[in-house]
Amino acid sequence: MSAESTGSRGFTYWRLRFRAWRGNRPFWGGLFTMIGGLPIAYLPYADLRLGNMTIAMATTAGAGSLIIGVLLVTLGLTMWFHSVVRVFAGVAAIVLALVSLPVANIGGFLIGFLFALLGGALSASWAPGTPVDKTAEPAEPAEPAEGDGERADELSAVAPQSNATDSTIDANGGRNSAG
Repeated sequence: MSAESTGSRGFTYWRLRFRAWRGNRPFWGGLFTMIGGLPIAYLPYADLRLGNMTIAMATTAGAGSLIIGVLLVTLGLTMWFHSVVRVFAGVAAIVLALVSLPVANIGGFLIGFLFALLGGALSASWAPGTPVDKTAEPAEPAEPAEGDGERADELSAVAPQSNATDSTIDANGGRNSAG
């Protein structure tokens, strides 16, 4: 095989592709939402065996628990593969997590509730990053003006300076002009 061969692609290639795919969507929000949906859907139908004794967790709202769990898994997949509706999916996951508290064994014994709540919050708050322009030259750091001292850059970020003519109220002596 030569160096130009397109034969087998190594682990690094697939790792970098997955990393790029993961960076373009709310990956962790979707993962936590799906993880939260699993105990909510499964626990009402689970049987716990302790020796000869069987403890059934089945509730009368077992169908509701299954629907909530399946919807959470579906919302998690939606966050991954259709990230345009990430805010809707995040808010819906939060609402379903809250509904699971009374319906599905205290939200899958709080495990599913917490995962779904965290996943929904991560999805609703996620925003796509701006691509880095590799062709642009790095900007030179701005020098502080004379007499401002060392903390001029820090203070300007906290409290921006404003001019007296920024608004019509200041420019007209406090009077508003309608016309």
